[in-house]
Order: sequence, then C-alpha cells, then structure tokens
Amino acid sequence: MEYLFLKRKKASFVSQRQKDLLFDAAEKQWRKEFVAGGIETRKVDLDIYKSLLYFLEIKQVFLDPKLSLKKLSMMIETNQTYLSNVINRYFGCCLKKLVNSYRIEYAKELLRAGNCPLKELPQRSGFTSKSTFYAAFGRQSGYTPKRYMTYKWKNEM
Repeated sequence: MEYLFLKRKKASFVSQRQKDLLFDAAEKQWRKEFVAGGIETRKVDLDIYKSLLYFLEIKQVFLDPKLSLKKLSMMIETNQTYLSNVINRYFGCCLKKLVNSYRIEYAKELLRAGNCPLKELPQRSGFTSKSTFYAAFGRQSGYTPKRYMTYKWKNEM
C-alpha cells in the first residue's frame, strides 16, 4: 500500500477533512485490493484497517519508540487479536515490520529534507537503537543512510 499522507508536513492540528480523505482513500484501496481480489473481508476489519492507517499516516504514532500492539490497540479501541489479524492479513506482515517500514520512510523524508544529522536519524525516526535502525534501513532500502543520502535519492530526482 502506498503511503497516503506520509510525505506531507506534520501539522500540529489534524482536521476532520484529512481524516475523511484518508478514510475514503483507504476504503477505495480496500475495495480494489481485497474485495475485488476475492478476499473474504469483514466490516470490522475495514474499520480497524482505516483506523490503523489514520494513526500511522496522520497521527504518526510510529515515531513513538515504545509503540506496542497493546498501546496501538488501545488507541484504535479494539483488541490486540483483531488488530494483529488485520495487520497480518491485509498488510502481509507483523506490527514490528509495518511500524519499521513507516519509520524508514520517515527517515528517508528527513534525509531528503537535509535537516537531520545522521547521528540523530534513528531517534527522530522512532528507533530506540542505532543498530536496529541501520539494519532495518538496509533491509528496506538496500543502502546505508549515508549512501542513500549522498547517492540514491539524488538519482531519483
């Protein structure tokens, strides 16, 4: 799934319009990818899916280094089992991998903006450990952050 709002600047105020736009886009994606694909879905799964995207995309809860399944399920107001099932089934991974993918995309945004020193990048991206950050960044992008900053994204322009 594409990141719908990740590339916009984080605002201190989240409007109802942003939430509605995200929910509409998520529902369209849901119908296109899952319903049209013949995957059996439930309304409760769609509600959790949209709420999860809201908290990741707009609220950017992935920046919390202590984010857990329990904490996120409390935010979404569902139980951990339902949330875990939605993540596994519709995102094809576990919560840790999903959250880390958001963190890495956010780190890439910081690198492209050029206003974050490399030594601050892991912490500002929501990682508690520098080694975990570098391993996740390498797995997802195929580059070290320094190499990405000096080579990869400049060639994408």
